[in-house]
Amino acid sequence: MNLVRELEISLKEKLIKGKVLILLGQRRVGKTVLLKKLLDQTNEKYLLFNGEDISVQELLSRRSVQHYQNIIGDNSILAIDEAQNIKEIGSILKLIVDSFLDLKIIVTGSSGFNLTEKTSEPLTGRKNQLFLFPFTEYEFLQIEKPNVRFDKMKDRLVFGSMPELVNLQNSKQKADYLRLLVDSYLIKDILSFEALRNSSKILYLLKLIAYQIGKDVSLSELGSQLSMSKNTIERYLDLLSKVFVVYRHYGFSKNLRKEVVKNQRWYFYDNGILNAIIANFNPLEMRNDIGQLWENFMISERMKRQAYDGFITNNYYWRTYDKQEIDLIEERGGKLYAYEFKWKEQKTKIPEAWKKSYQDSEFKQINSNNYSEWLKPNIN
Repeated sequence: MNLVRELEISLKEKLIKGKVLILLGQRRVGKTVLLKKLLDQTNEKYLLFNGEDISVQELLSRRSVQHYQNIIGDNSILAIDEAQNIKEIGSILKLIVDSFLDLKIIVTGSSGFNLTEKTSEPLTGRKNQLFLFPFTEYEFLQIEKPNVRFDKMKDRLVFGSMPELVNLQNSKQKADYLRLLVDSYLIKDILSFEALRNSSKILYLLKLIAYQIGKDVSLSELGSQLSMSKNTIERYLDLLSKVFVVYRHYGFSKNLRKEVVKNQRWYFYDNGILNAIIANFNPLEMRNDIGQLWENFMISERMKRQAYDGFITNNYYWRTYDKQEIDLIEERGGKLYAYEFKWKEQKTKIPEAWKKSYQDSEFKQINSNNYSEWLKPNIN
C-alpha cells in the first residue's frame, strides 16, 4: 500500500538547516515509516539512529563537538527515531544544531514527556514541530472505492484509524491488535514516566473518561470514584494527553451567568483505542453509544484537519446551566464557528442562548451525510 500521508509535504518543507524538526505522535501511527520514506526519497547523505538502541544512547551521550563531527562526517541529514529515550536529548541537539550550521536534523518521539519538555528550553528558536496522527478520512480516499467508503467509515467508528489495521482481515484481528496496543505500548509509556506503577488505576480512569464522551467531566468526581485526589487525577490525565491518548476541551464563555465553564470534556485521539479501553468492538448496529462514537470520531478528525492545515484555533464546547449545549466551538480569525454532531441528519435548532449572545457566529450540523466536505483540506 503506497498511501501518501498528508504530512509529507510539510515534513519536507520544514526539514531545513539550522533547525531541529521534531515529529511527534502516538505509538504506531507511522512516524518511523514516514521518516524512512523521507530519507529514501532524498538525494542527500544521511545518518539514521534508533533512540531505543542502548549503543546509540551511549554514542550520543558524550557531548563534544569533535566527537559529533566524527559521527556525522559528510552527511547532510541526521535523523533520530524515538529520540525521547536518549538522556538529555535537548542539550545534545542544541550543541549539534549550533555547531553544524549546514546540517539538517529530524527526530521523532512517541511521547511528549521527554522530547517536548526536555527540548523546549534548549531548542528555543531552533526547532520546528509537527504532529502525526492516525490516518485521516481524507487519506483513506486514496485507497477506498466510492461504493465501499461509507461502510469503511462505519468500521472506523469501531476500530479507529491506526495504519496497521489496513492490513488486517477481520474484526478479531483488529480487536486483538488494539488490545495489544493499549496493553503493550500506551500504558507502558505512561508507567515508564516518573516510576508510575498503578496501571489498574490508569485503565480505570480511561474507562471512566470513555463512558463520558460528550459529557462534562468533573475531576473531583473522578477522584472520588478512584479514591484519588483531584490533583493526582489531573496529573494522570496530563500524562495521558502527553502520550497522545486523550485530549481535553474546556467550556466556552464570555462570562455570561448561565454558561458552564468549570468542568472539561475529554476525547480520545482514536476510536479504536476508546473501544479497546471499554472492551466493546460490537458493530454499530448493536451499539447504544453511536452518538458518542460519532462525536469522538468527528472531533478527533477535525483536530487532525486543524493541525495539518495549520489552523490557528481555540477549541471549546458550550453548555448552559439550563442544558442548552453545542458540541464544538472553534474560535479562529476573530469569529466563532459552532458545530453540532448527529449520526443521522435531523433538524437542529441553534440554542436560543447561543443565538442571542453570539449573533455573528456560524452554526452547522455535521452528520453522516455531509461530514466528508467538512474534513477536506483547507475547508472551513
